[in-house]
Amino acid sequence: MSRPAILFPLFAELTALDGVGPKTARLFSRLGVERPAHMLMLLPTGGVDRQLRPTIRGAPLPATLTVEVEIGLHVPPTSRGRPYRIHVRDGGTEFRLVYFHAHAEGLRRLLPAGARRIVSGKVELFDGIAEMVHPDHVLREGESLPEFEPTYPLTQGLTQRNVTRAVAEALARAPALPEWIEPGVKARRGWPDWREAVAAVHRPGSAGDLAAEAPARERLAYDELLSHQMALALARARMRRPKGYATEGDGRLRTRVLEALPFPLTRAQARAAAEIAADMVRAERMNRLLQGDVGAGKTLVALLAMLAAVEAGGQAALMAPTEILARQHALTLGPLAEAAGVRLAVLTGRDKGAERAAKLADLAERRTGIIVGTHALFQADVAFADLRLAVVDEQHRFGVRQRMELGAKGRRADVLVMTATPIPRSLALAAYGDMDLSVLDEKPPGRKPVATALVSSARFDEVVEHLRRAIGEGVQAYWVCPLVGESEVVELAAACERHAALVHALDAPVGLVHGQLPPAEKDAAMADFAAGRTRLLVATTVIEVGVDVPNASIMVIEGAEHFGLAQLHQLRGRVGRGAAKSTCLLMYDPPLGAAARARLEIMRETEDGFRIAEEDLRLRGAGDLLGVAQSGLPSFRIADLERQADLMRVAQDDARLLLATDPELQGERGQAMRTLLYLMEREKAVRLLAAG
Repeated sequence: MSRPAILFPLFAELTALDGVGPKTARLFSRLGVERPAHMLMLLPTGGVDRQLRPTIRGAPLPATLTVEVEIGLHVPPTSRGRPYRIHVRDGGTEFRLVYFHAHAEGLRRLLPAGARRIVSGKVELFDGIAEMVHPDHVLREGESLPEFEPTYPLTQGLTQRNVTRAVAEALARAPALPEWIEPGVKARRGWPDWREAVAAVHRPGSAGDLAAEAPARERLAYDELLSHQMALALARARMRRPKGYATEGDGRLRTRVLEALPFPLTRAQARAAAEIAADMVRAERMNRLLQGDVGAGKTLVALLAMLAAVEAGGQAALMAPTEILARQHALTLGPLAEAAGVRLAVLTGRDKGAERAAKLADLAERRTGIIVGTHALFQADVAFADLRLAVVDEQHRFGVRQRMELGAKGRRADVLVMTATPIPRSLALAAYGDMDLSVLDEKPPGRKPVATALVSSARFDEVVEHLRRAIGEGVQAYWVCPLVGESEVVELAAACERHAALVHALDAPVGLVHGQLPPAEKDAAMADFAAGRTRLLVATTVIEVGVDVPNASIMVIEGAEHFGLAQLHQLRGRVGRGAAKSTCLLMYDPPLGAAARARLEIMRETEDGFRIAEEDLRLRGAGDLLGVAQSGLPSFRIADLERQADLMRVAQDDARLLLATDPELQGERGQAMRTLLYLMEREKAVRLLAAG
């Protein structure tokens, strides 16, 4: 099915609009406007009050004012570069209109002496005399302005007049479209029809109409979120449509692991493990996100799921974003897999030759039950005897395509994604709306709170002295170097310099780990620290996720004001894993800006990752929260994820409900939904329907 004909006028070339030539179209493309449909979604960001007043007298200046005037004396410039002035009188006072580089004949025609005109523009005092320089509008008698004139985002070379005219042209092409919103939702919210909403957002009557909560704006935001959630729901239905394996283990291996643990599962872990096991028993493929705060015990839940796959005669794979993290998982899970009597192997890009060949043979011949690795698991020569479950750790480091690729290794493998980045529910729905969600919202017993303090870099020597004493008493510590712009070279130099300074100051073995180290050296540095051979580990953010050294109880983060909240929370999560009281020092360079101070204060106040994530969303916005490049977050033209989280939830429920009742979108509302998907350029989602 191709785009419905009713939408053709909105997807013509932009140059089809009167007044938009090739040059103007290129300027519009900088604003993301390539078609008339995009023009309709370029919403005003502000507005100017153009209400007609009797006089400028008494108005606090400078101000944008609109008055009717009688044109008086024209005073042409006496020398080059001087302005052209025109004396005018409104209902209460006299003032001047001022033009630079004016065309005298044109001004006499536009503003003839003795005529009446409505003028609108910014009025300022100059040498005690009120002047309106280059009025925005000059109208003849009988003409009028809207009382509130919208203002649009611009790029160099575009004027408000260009945009206003192009928007009016695009509005003239907007057809009345069939309704895709569930009638009850639309009525409850008091939303207008689509065409009315589009007209209303471009013709606001007051500043209140520019608010995200204004009915017309809210409706268009909902349309965007609904099309997004419908596309995800279609992808999810498509993912489920291929038959999966009904993977039902007998529990014997899981029982062995649970008996070997020194502590019981938390309620949240038990609940998540049960949800995953129930999904795996079904004949459709599982596609579930396991979201948990730092230290909430996700890896153990994943192991129980992998053991269920092995119990049922299959295999499981766990993919981590970095070699450090893959090896860390293998270290953690190895002893538990051994207790269950299951063979666990590690496969990374470092495995070569005979060693790699032996691992691949064990996997292909089912001798290995669980394999842990990096994206090396994707490579063509990696073949499983029977992959039942693919677990992907830290999903936002991979794309949706990659998690599908790993799932494809076992033609119908279930997919479980884990993330230790607590994500506000609205963002989880945006990035992972195609998945079911399990949340670990409590920590295992015994995790001690981490005391967090803010320390000015002026107290650097004091911090080093504190470290020296602690290390002398047998404590281990991390020192995380600051982020230095986008340059890894500069960052590396800073880390090496800090390492050298601390070696000199501490008189103790100090390790160094950074992203440029060869994998073997990185692993050796981590192994030395884990075994206690080095007492302090100087690192860049390469240690952000997954590194687990229970004896490390001090974390110093230098230049803490440059880190995002999620990153600070992840880094702090590296300590507090053992029996000792742990401390995190956030070292900053004064003076702190308001936003940086707010971030650091939140870190001091709470260790609740979900609260931190909500605050991070409020402070930084959705785009930055997970890192724009790898967040997997869609970019919305109208919807505001921070402020319209509730709409995202309604949209997800609505999309899933419609698909449940009309899986092929063939009914009246289903056909309208197809129109919405094409309007929002989600053709891929419609193709999923066609592919069946």
